Formats: sequence, C-alpha cells, structure tokens
Amino acid sequence: MKICLFPGTFDPITYGHTDVIDRALDLFDKLVIGIGYNSNKQPMFPLEERMQWIREHYKNDSRVEVASYQGLTIDFCREIKARFILRGIRGVGDFEYEKAIADVNRTIEPTVETFFLTCSPLYASIASTLVRDIYRHGGEVNAFVPPAVLEGMNRLKK
Repeated sequence: MKICLFPGTFDPITYGHTDVIDRALDLFDKLVIGIGYNSNKQPMFPLEERMQWIREHYKNDSRVEVASYQGLTIDFCREIKARFILRGIRGVGDFEYEKAIADVNRTIEPTVETFFLTCSPLYASIASTLVRDIYRHGGEVNAFVPPAVLEGMNRLKK
C-alpha cells in the first residue's frame, strides 16, 4: 500500500492545501494529513477543531485520514508506514525551504521519498498566515477556505 503523509499545521486548511491534496489522491492509496506540533508556531485554532474541519471536508473519501503528531515528521512516517511525504509548493522560496527538509529526511531515512506538487495558479498566493490575519481583523475568508472551515470559524467567533 502506498501511504503518503502530508504534514503541516493546517491553521487553517485552505483551498491551497486542498488543491494539492486533491491532485495527489490519485498517486497514493492512502493520504494521511498529519497535523504536526511546531514549537516555532502558536496555532490560532485548536488542534481538534483543525482535525475536524479536515475530516468534514474529506468525509466522502476513505483514502484520506487525519492524525496529529509530535516530534520529527520522518519518525511519524515510520510510525504510520508512510514511504512518501507530500509537500505543496507556492513559489521558489517554498521549494528551497522544502528541498532542504527533504534532503535531511532522506539522509535520516533513505526509504522515504518526498514529492513536491505546485499549487494551481488560482491558489498560489493563499497562505494560512494571510487567512488568519484576515479572520483576526474581521474580514471575509470564504474565498480561501472550504465550507467546513468557514462554518467552524464562524462558530468560534460567537
């Protein structure tokens, strides 16, 4: 079974993320969306809420699973028996950063291969950071996030 991990904080998951996920689904038997704990980031939205938004969005696709993890992504790959890591690329800066991580991961675990998919041009400028900033200042985020996320964000505002 070809298991792939798509790691990130998904704070929140955006149409940029789902674009990459949707196009990667035909490449793998199972895609695990892994919400990792990053000590350099303080999430705006609770972990369980982020997991629920993703589950709701992909509720009709049994190939997608959601999990959370701490520690090294490569160790989580071993734990879930993923031989592939998926990373979305918006631009050149993303690629340089992600390639460095992929090289380190390959050094630690040569059997795990990283795949890079570029975002569709429509979503290339969407970043969770921008979405959070718009949300924080009361702006409309419906053009950037799936309906399950929008519903959850509106519920949290109340």
